[in-house]
Amino acid sequence: MPTSSAINARLTGEPESREAWLRLVAAVLIGTIGSVGMWSIVVALPVIQADFGIARAEASLPYTMAMVGFAVGGVAMGRLADRTGIVIPVLIGAAVLFLGYLASAFAANARQFALVHLLIGIGSSTAFAPLVADISHWFTRRRGIAVAICASGNYLGGAVWPPIVHALMAAGGWRQAQIVIGMACLGAMAPLALALRRQVVAEEPAMAEAAASNARAAVGLSPVALQVLLCVAGLSCCVAMSMPQVHIVAYCGDLGYGVARGAEMLSLMLGLGIVSRIASGFIADRIGGLATLLLGSMLQGVALFLYLLFDGLTSLYVISALFGLFQGGIVPMYAIITREFFPPQESGARVGLVIMATIVGMALGGWMSGVIFDVTGSYWAAFANGLLWNLLNVSVAVFLLLRRRQGFAPTRPLSPPQAERA
Repeated sequence: MPTSSAINARLTGEPESREAWLRLVAAVLIGTIGSVGMWSIVVALPVIQADFGIARAEASLPYTMAMVGFAVGGVAMGRLADRTGIVIPVLIGAAVLFLGYLASAFAANARQFALVHLLIGIGSSTAFAPLVADISHWFTRRRGIAVAICASGNYLGGAVWPPIVHALMAAGGWRQAQIVIGMACLGAMAPLALALRRQVVAEEPAMAEAAASNARAAVGLSPVALQVLLCVAGLSCCVAMSMPQVHIVAYCGDLGYGVARGAEMLSLMLGLGIVSRIASGFIADRIGGLATLLLGSMLQGVALFLYLLFDGLTSLYVISALFGLFQGGIVPMYAIITREFFPPQESGARVGLVIMATIVGMALGGWMSGVIFDVTGSYWAAFANGLLWNLLNVSVAVFLLLRRRQGFAPTRPLSPPQAERA
């Protein structure tokens, strides 16, 4: 009979190993499947609005509730993953997605449908921030590209789920589609979770803490101040990001191009977002997460500005493609920056907090754009609103980069051992 040490040896893996890359593949598959909670309502929004006879802002509330659940769940499941490993959070997520989609199929009114999406968001949250934090432990030299690939599961889901959801609704209605989606999540995610049972060899805590402290000292900010700034940046960038992602399907319907064309643009946008995320990982491994964040944020602003100028069918396809290429790598950079400035044993909760801010931004932006549409009768002002929020994100990135280059002293005196290391 094998000893406990032998069992532990088999259940422990090394960073940068072949096993690490296989784990990354499993994480991407889970992220692709579990991210459906972010995208299914985007496609169903016009159908839900017509079925319940509600305004555009009210029809946007299920997406907002899903994002709130995604935000809160990301922090809670991140903390759980820090303590127990990633398997239990993923299994919980699969079960909650199944229950959430099943309940949504039997919603009697728009309010019930919106509230149930809180559960759907919690379920989907396990397939993003906790997974990204977990995979960051398995890579050192190639952490940027690994985190970017893992985060691409979310966008891969955004590329493949909209046409699937559209086809399911066309075949049997939106209620039957909700049931099928829930069953698919439970049936696929639970077995894949078993591929994540191994734990990585832990980094030396003292060395990891020293590296994080030195990184924070370089910008002269306390952990709380740095966390708050990263959350502000994440929120503002995703308020801007949400306008095309949440409303492109409805926007195309309003322009007379049809919901199907909007779903195609969303798939194109998010499919090219995968390319952007992987490319941003390569870039981050060379110039760092902060500089890559600034680059992506500036380019996202360019794409939002183009939406203000053009609304032809061909133009919207081109701009949506550019938007995907420009903004896809922004959110993974927050995970890379967080791992640079904070110790690894806090990564699940810390990454979860920043991702929570990005999701709150998506929820706020999705709802805000619907309100602006109801007030103005068009989406032009909503795109302009997104561009202004994007400027705030760019400002935070510039601020942090300038402080690091100026070599600010730590905000608190160093202890003697820290002084010797410095």
